[in-house]
Amino acid sequence: MTQIDVLRARLADLMPGLRRDLEELVRIESVSADPARAGEVQRSAEKTRDLFVAEGFEAEIVSAREDGGAPAVIAHKAGPQGAPTVLLYAHHDVQPENDHADWDTPPWEPTEVGDRLYGRGAADDKAGIVTHLAAIRALGDGLPVNVTLFIEGEEEVGSETLPALLEQYADRLRADVIVIADSGNWDIGVPALTTSLRGLVRLDVEVRTLSHAVHSGMWGGLVPDAIMTLSRLISSCFDDRGNLVIDGLKSSPAADVDYPEERLRAESGAAPGVEWIGSGPVVERLWTQPALSITGFDAPKVEGASNTLTPTARARFSLRTAPADTSENALAALQAHLEKHAPWGASLTMTVVDTGEATQIKADGPAYDIARDAFRQAWDGTEPVDMGVGGSIPFIAEFLEAFPQASVLVTGVEDPDTRAHGANEGLHLAEFDRVCLAETLLLANLGDLANRA
Repeated sequence: MTQIDVLRARLADLMPGLRRDLEELVRIESVSADPARAGEVQRSAEKTRDLFVAEGFEAEIVSAREDGGAPAVIAHKAGPQGAPTVLLYAHHDVQPENDHADWDTPPWEPTEVGDRLYGRGAADDKAGIVTHLAAIRALGDGLPVNVTLFIEGEEEVGSETLPALLEQYADRLRADVIVIADSGNWDIGVPALTTSLRGLVRLDVEVRTLSHAVHSGMWGGLVPDAIMTLSRLISSCFDDRGNLVIDGLKSSPAADVDYPEERLRAESGAAPGVEWIGSGPVVERLWTQPALSITGFDAPKVEGASNTLTPTARARFSLRTAPADTSENALAALQAHLEKHAPWGASLTMTVVDTGEATQIKADGPAYDIARDAFRQAWDGTEPVDMGVGGSIPFIAEFLEAFPQASVLVTGVEDPDTRAHGANEGLHLAEFDRVCLAETLLLANLGDLANRA
């Protein structure tokens, strides 16, 4: 039998136990954004630690703050002396489940329907933890590399203390290769390495045109109200095609990947007849050009609205920054544009909510070659795609900065219909099998890294 035949058979035997472990993790409501469920986040960290202790790892729960920050798990298992070290990353915290009525199955009870396992965290990112576990179990005591686990507990709330953790535990986390299991694949049956992600700048903007509300009949037509003023300010950011016209923002080319129209329609959920905005190749608009969304708007509700001119209105500007840009530059460009285009002398108050850096990975070298070989084998010869992601995972930039000599591989279990962060989050089970096999092959072959350098 070939190496892949042996590992495939071993994983098939292990999969029922791995599924049980994943389902137990999904049942833990480790919502890091909810202080009332801090105990569940702690319980999730303890369960994660115990899973790897059972595989012979030295493991502990750590925090970057003395007053009890989000719990992370650091674990280590030695391979042969002189072998390269591989750091495996995932996170055990999850997004809130929100309205249970929006779910077709209970969010905290993992439920298999068709080809998917549904539940909050079933994909993002407890399946990432179990992918690492699968590779460790499949290789057993024959690990050809040193393996360090870093399972974070606050990724879904911005990884606030991650830089401190990386600094505090730098000696224990330093590695030759870092595998980040928090992304996805190009499609069902098509593996991918994520090589670029956009950054994020969020800015709350309040517009004021009046010191107090006044009668719309008495003063309308002379005094601008805050809602129309803010609406005009928002529209100043776009041309008629929907392209951003904010001076100073940067963009860059994207990988040459075809994204068919029918797939775009199906995956985006665009309503019938809705036209796409912007110009240029689709994947550039999604991955490597900046994009601005208004994700919140404070103004009087329609129900109960009175005939008055609104003195203030507020909106949250959510700017995805291109991999070629920095959050500092993008924030300055956005603020300068808004100040310049504030209509009719309205006063602006701008409050920075948060920022996160974009990521661009030069995915070449021996570790990336080994990863692509593993993908080809696990997906039966299908060529892997280097893809971008329009969303933001700012912590990847933190790893690149903390460990500049490491090869960082960004991969994961998600697919275009995973619905991470939304209702009915689901893990495609056949794809999960392939991901587990790919990571097992990756670890099995990274022991040869020094000979390929």
